[in-house]
Amino acid sequence: MDSLEQSIYRHSDQKEQQKYCSGKKRQHTLKSQMIGMPEGKDIVELEVGVPGLTADIKLFRQSQQKFDKSQPFSGDKGFQGGENITTPHKRKPKQELTQQQKDDNIALSSNRIFIEHLICLLKIFRIASQRFRLNLETYEQIILTVCGLVRLRIGSLVLPT
Repeated sequence: MDSLEQSIYRHSDQKEQQKYCSGKKRQHTLKSQMIGMPEGKDIVELEVGVPGLTADIKLFRQSQQKFDKSQPFSGDKGFQGGENITTPHKRKPKQELTQQQKDDNIALSSNRIFIEHLICLLKIFRIASQRFRLNLETYEQIILTVCGLVRLRIGSLVLPT
C-alpha cells in the first residue's frame, strides 16, 4: 500500500484553506491511498479525496476495517505503528542499521516497488498527476475512472464482449 497527493487550487474561504493545506511546500492537496495485490496484479482498495493534512497511518486504519484482522500488509515508513503491517527498519540516531536490517529493507522495497509502479501508471494520466483544475465534487469520480483504465491496462479488469 502507498499514498499519493495531488495538489488543488487554494479555496477562497479561510476555513476551507486550512482543511486542505498539506503542510508540504505550502500546497493544498487531496490525498489518496492505494492498496494493491502482490506483484501489482490488481488494485484492491482505493481511498480517494481525503484532505491533505491526514496522515498515511490514519488512512490505513480507516481502510483496514474492510479487511480481515489477520491480513498482512506492507508499507513505507509513513505506515509505522499499524497492526499487521510490515515497514522498513528506521535508523536510530547515532546508530547504523545492522546488515540483517539492511537486507530486510531491500527485500521489502523489492516487494513494494509494484505499488509504486501502479501509482506511476495512474499518474500517466495528466489529470491524476498535475494540479486538479476541475470542481472538487468530481474528484472521486474522475480518479476512480482513471483507476478503472489502469486496471484495464494491466489486465485485471476484463470487459464483457
